[in-house]
Amino acid sequence: MNILVINAGSSSLKSQFIEVETGRVIAKILAERVGTENAEITFKSQANELRVKKPANHEQAIGYVLKLLQDPDFGVIQDVKQIDAIGHRVVHGGELYCQPMLVDDQVIDGIRKCNSLAPLHNPACLLGIHACRKFMANKPNVAVFDTAFHQTMTEEKYLYPIKREYYEKYGIRKYGFHGISHNFLAESLKEYIGDSEMKAINFHLGQGASLCAVKDGKSVDTTMGLSPLAGILMGTRTGDIDPAIVSYLATKENILHDEVIDILNRESGMLALSGVSADFRDILKAADEGNERAQMSLRKYYENVAEYAAKFMITLNGAKQFVFAGGVGENSPIIRSEICKKLSIFGVELDDDLNNQAVGKKMKISSSHSQIEVFVIPTNEELMIARQTIQVIGR
Repeated sequence: MNILVINAGSSSLKSQFIEVETGRVIAKILAERVGTENAEITFKSQANELRVKKPANHEQAIGYVLKLLQDPDFGVIQDVKQIDAIGHRVVHGGELYCQPMLVDDQVIDGIRKCNSLAPLHNPACLLGIHACRKFMANKPNVAVFDTAFHQTMTEEKYLYPIKREYYEKYGIRKYGFHGISHNFLAESLKEYIGDSEMKAINFHLGQGASLCAVKDGKSVDTTMGLSPLAGILMGTRTGDIDPAIVSYLATKENILHDEVIDILNRESGMLALSGVSADFRDILKAADEGNERAQMSLRKYYENVAEYAAKFMITLNGAKQFVFAGGVGENSPIIRSEICKKLSIFGVELDDDLNNQAVGKKMKISSSHSQIEVFVIPTNEELMIARQTIQVIGR
């Protein structure tokens, strides 16, 4: 079956057309700066690549995606009939959705109710859904929620130590994100370990990053919270900090609280600590060249990630598997190595040769003496969305 996967952001639209049985990506389309006169759309297939300037809003961008897919010169289908269904990444499902849902008017209303929890992303997701329903009226649309995988957390994990009425009135609690990725990693790990007990810590490390404690295929805790700002130190995000910093900085800088939150999301993290970049490749290079701030930021990063992993060791009563994924987790042997060295107290040990080989490859990298099995598993959120779309439509 062929599934069109749509990931609509506030100013972007990413799409993949996937043959699910084989996992083959037939085409990728990326629309950037959506909603502006400078919108640009890139189309890639095995045979062709095209980049065009095309002023477009979200609806127009999806219309153009369908046009590109069917283009007689470089398209990959002859008719939209060859699209079996559309799977949409929806950032926030709140407590309403713990699984993917076939989109109908009721589900659309539910997603809209969660807009306040993801004001930049959920409205864009809805624009994508409306456009697909308009252009492909007879095709099933499925909403796959990034928060759904973490709905298995218990109250002691997701409640914050604030008045319960704030949770009951406003839904303030830990939701967690990267759930589609963590779900994919759990399913992929199962292929490795078979019937062995799954007590895993997933390290989804990239510009945005989160850890997830997984027991028997279910999320029991994760590092991100009400928003993706919480948890471990990231590329431009602070991760967990003293909340009093928000009001203190707003007062000192004479700026609004929302402006402080924007700083914590976009101008902080490794970018602020290193003074070099939010890109770990740049930071590692600067550190190798003797940049002391870059070296310090990396030391802090390794320790910060390891501290959260140690916390999840307690949550799981001892982990049996580590899984590294994400742009950094999949591609940086040195970062994996340094994090695991911090956790050697738990008996984790890498095979250096295997670790160095595992750049973007799915493989086991722990030594034969390690008490914890360590894997690199490249994540594939789009394929996970496509698979779950098929599960929902029942084909």
